[in-house]
Amino acid sequence: MFVGSNTGFVSTKKPLPTHESPGVVSRRDLLKLTASAALGFAIVPRHVLGGPGYTPPSEQITRAIIGCGGMGHSHLKYNYGPLLGLCDVDSDHLADAMNKARGNGDTSVKGYHDFREMLLRDDIDVVEVVTPPHWHAAMAIAVAESGKDVWCEKPMTRTIGEGKKVKEAIRRTGRMFRINTWFRFQNNWYGAGSPVAPLKKLADSGLLGWPLKITLGESTGFDWKFDRWQGTPGLTAEPVPAVLDYDFWLGPAPWKPYNHLRVHQNFRGYWDYDGGGLGDMGQHYLDPTQYILGKDDTSPVEIEARCEQQGPEVVLTFDEIRMKYADGCEIILDGKPKRDGVALIEGPKGKLYPGFECTIPDFRKKLNEYPDPEPMVSDFSESVRTRQPFALNEKNGHRSCTLINLAKIAMRTQRKLRYDPVKERFINDEQANALIDEPMRAPWII
Repeated sequence: MFVGSNTGFVSTKKPLPTHESPGVVSRRDLLKLTASAALGFAIVPRHVLGGPGYTPPSEQITRAIIGCGGMGHSHLKYNYGPLLGLCDVDSDHLADAMNKARGNGDTSVKGYHDFREMLLRDDIDVVEVVTPPHWHAAMAIAVAESGKDVWCEKPMTRTIGEGKKVKEAIRRTGRMFRINTWFRFQNNWYGAGSPVAPLKKLADSGLLGWPLKITLGESTGFDWKFDRWQGTPGLTAEPVPAVLDYDFWLGPAPWKPYNHLRVHQNFRGYWDYDGGGLGDMGQHYLDPTQYILGKDDTSPVEIEARCEQQGPEVVLTFDEIRMKYADGCEIILDGKPKRDGVALIEGPKGKLYPGFECTIPDFRKKLNEYPDPEPMVSDFSESVRTRQPFALNEKNGHRSCTLINLAKIAMRTQRKLRYDPVKERFINDEQANALIDEPMRAPWII
């Protein structure tokens, strides 16, 4: 849980508001609930108190959003239940989102500057964390410890260590958790020209042989957005806009002078907040890859990046990142320009190219003889109501986010790394291990 003097889960320079009003849990009551969760008693939403699958008449799942920037506006469109709360440290972002939400019919929505105040409410079932990644772990854990389910933007966490702590918090509190990427269970998977299910079926069938190599890059229909997500070194200090609480925006990240290139739509180019295209697109690309290879419960054992020397603060490009599992399966992150003839999935018996074209004769007919992948819960509302884990949850989501974070660490250390997927530590490499658990800026701690 979070440690702090003001509440049971967060410490910050800003005091938590002390007012109480109808429908808001008092601080004393919230601490009692948090203590119960720590002892193993799950706090369940109002609509599941009647047992698995029970939904009282006229009961709806209620929701709130932390982060009202570009992605936050995308979340305004989700309509699985009434929107009751919006939170942002930029007052212009918050006001704009409030206006749009009310225009969408969410007339009961209330705005907040401090997410902790919003979490005191007992009438919210799900909170969507739509902030830059340096806040994901802190907020996801706070949401879970307040007795609410978590819908988190990708990437799940900025570091491997934060992912482990989120996973533990979800287990301890009994919350439901999902990451906002969906290609493992719906829609065509970028350049594959196919949903992921047939690709998983092909991998499991053995028609391509084993081990498999999956290549993700421009040549196979996957864009790392190098033209957008490189940071700018040597930023100079600029006046902080009056509408932005910049210190609160930084939160657990190291203090750096304000510059507009650090915040809002530009943050991904800086290691303190994200990891460039790996952070932006990585979980969209790598979670289905992990699922296709059947690696939801493990991680690669060797990681190596060929890239330009990265800056201490800024994210630059990579040429190629190779990640190899203990059984020989490989993931190749290809940063080179587009070229012909690159296979998406390759095995000793055949290759599958973008567009779902394969070198195995009559492979579609042969594939029909094999069973389909196991069904999964792909509607988060169903998870919230039945307490059945979502298809992409804190466990497999942590492993696919670990792929992103392993690649980032390989870029920053510029050498081949060996990793223990059970201990989740690098072998004989303290510099790399230091990037697993980067400290948070005081007074924020998990």
